[in-house]
Amino acid sequence: MSELSERYIGLISGTSMDGIDAALLEIDDDACRMIATHSAAIPRNALASLRSLVEHPDQTDLPELGALDVALGKAFANAALGLMEKAGVSAGSVRAIGSHGQTIFHGPKGDHPFTMQIADPNVIAATTGVTTVADFRRRDLALGGQGAPLVPAFHAAVFASSEEPRAVLNLGGIANLTLLIPGMSVTGFDTGPGNALMDAWIRRNLGRKHDDNGEWAASAEPNRELLAVLMEHEYFARTPPKSTGVEEFNIAWLQGELDRLKSILSPVVIQSTLCALTARTVADALRQACPAPGGLYLCGGGAHNSTLVDRLRDALTDWRLSATDSLGIGVDWVEAAAFAWLASRTLAGRPGNLPSVTGASAETVLGAIYPA
Repeated sequence: MSELSERYIGLISGTSMDGIDAALLEIDDDACRMIATHSAAIPRNALASLRSLVEHPDQTDLPELGALDVALGKAFANAALGLMEKAGVSAGSVRAIGSHGQTIFHGPKGDHPFTMQIADPNVIAATTGVTTVADFRRRDLALGGQGAPLVPAFHAAVFASSEEPRAVLNLGGIANLTLLIPGMSVTGFDTGPGNALMDAWIRRNLGRKHDDNGEWAASAEPNRELLAVLMEHEYFARTPPKSTGVEEFNIAWLQGELDRLKSILSPVVIQSTLCALTARTVADALRQACPAPGGLYLCGGGAHNSTLVDRLRDALTDWRLSATDSLGIGVDWVEAAAFAWLASRTLAGRPGNLPSVTGASAETVLGAIYPA
């Protein structure tokens, strides 16, 4: 480690709730270097409570919410400890942990916009002995922004090229794009569903966590009529800045659209159509936002879904698709790395948001600091 660099850990559990990702980075003013990565499962009881909370927010029990916040704080702390043990580094050698937490509600519209992430950072700091930075989104919201996506600032810092247009596509539960066009401001936004609907549908019908490699979706053709109905969601016509979540794209919404269609479709056809929906909305958004093709770099869990990637490639024949691995960060670790980087920005007193992405009225330092 150079004299000017410091170590930071990034922690995140995304919309898919498929685990806690932890990344240890060495960061200085010029570069980020990945040292080690680690993934930890969310404890079964906590995961069940999380899914219930997100799917039925109107049935929220306050004591259960408070207990879940603490339980997830312990799980996040254990993920950080596991990462440090794996990397052979001490808590004293890590400058800070940047914890995104687990989003349980994202509501950037309305009279009182808010977003809520849990995994108590007090517990993380106390358990690990490492200063923890958390609550990254709400300062941006306070300045009129969406509070999301926040990762495009990191994408710009580590993935931008002066030679070609680049787009970074995170295929998490919700899909989001970052556009890195030489000579232009960085832009980015959520395109709509990523894996969340596909995961929820296969969980309901086959009891699996996800559609491995998109094999179930690949075994049927999408239904054009259902795809057209799903594409009518008003989110797709909104202009950026914009962000969304499972509050808008969930099983209840899907079931309502299926009922409206009044056609009986097999579950596998619906899964194939949901895969097509993600590919179609991403491709449409990218073509509209960036007519000049270049390199599209994929990350997130959906980058492992070969059926989804193939459908994206078919829809974007003028773009060169590859994984962020080719740019130095593996597809599974980009978002965790981003929150390590954002923590370094916070402790340096530097802005972490991009108003051109979120719509905030100004750049601002993000997050709250919880000393060890």
